[in-house]
Amino acid sequence: MAQQQPRPTPLDPVWQRIQDDARAAVAAEPLIGGMAHASVLHHKSLENALSYRIASKLSSAEMSGQLLRELCEEAYAAEPGLAEAARADIVAVYERDPACHSLLQPLLYFKGYQAVQAYRVGHWLWKQGRKDLAYFIQARVSEVFGIDIHPNARIGRGLMIDHAHSIVIGETAVVGDNVSMLHSVTLGGTGKEDDDRHPKIGDGVLIGAGAKVLGNIKVGNCSRVAAGSVVLDEVPPCKTVAGVPAKIVGEAGCDQPSLSMDQILNGVPGA
Repeated sequence: MAQQQPRPTPLDPVWQRIQDDARAAVAAEPLIGGMAHASVLHHKSLENALSYRIASKLSSAEMSGQLLRELCEEAYAAEPGLAEAARADIVAVYERDPACHSLLQPLLYFKGYQAVQAYRVGHWLWKQGRKDLAYFIQARVSEVFGIDIHPNARIGRGLMIDHAHSIVIGETAVVGDNVSMLHSVTLGGTGKEDDDRHPKIGDGVLIGAGAKVLGNIKVGNCSRVAAGSVVLDEVPPCKTVAGVPAKIVGEAGCDQPSLSMDQILNGVPGA
């Protein structure tokens, strides 16, 4: 009987690139060698590295790093979509953030990326009915990173949060694929409704710094929300809104505002 050949290791160009970046970073600055090895080079996969990184950031006297790491590894093993989203998110940060010069940087240094990956584990826990653990993840993400994402919120792949300070995403919010947002964005509710009360953000949307989108309203695909705006009404696809309250001030200006990251209101009176 012929001996069964071992299965080839699946190619993972994102993880390979992160490892290469880590080796280059250590060669350039040996003092980060301990962190680079502990966070990247000692791990066999991005899933393992993320489990370690999330656990090291969120552990506390109330929940050990070992328990959190095992919890994250359980989530990644049970739901492959978590790792797929993590790869899409890290590529999104690298491609859209001009301050990001390697795939290693978001994993080690960017709190927006790290917070979103922790939220994704919390969301998986929420769907499993393990709500207390999901709330714990939410609370620790808020305490450590200054970002408050309810574990029941639904967030698509390819999310890039630049600077990521004071982000709030409510319980029934939905965020589509390939969305970009800057710091101090709120996707919030209005009043005291208990049901579906938060915004629904379409694919390819760019939300500027300090913007507030409030209520169960839709922000259409490939639209732009200008910095500092307060959005209270539905935004059609491919439009730019600005102001308090926000009004339509023109077209989005390109096919994918979230990819171009262009926030200049060209041709808008007073801009």
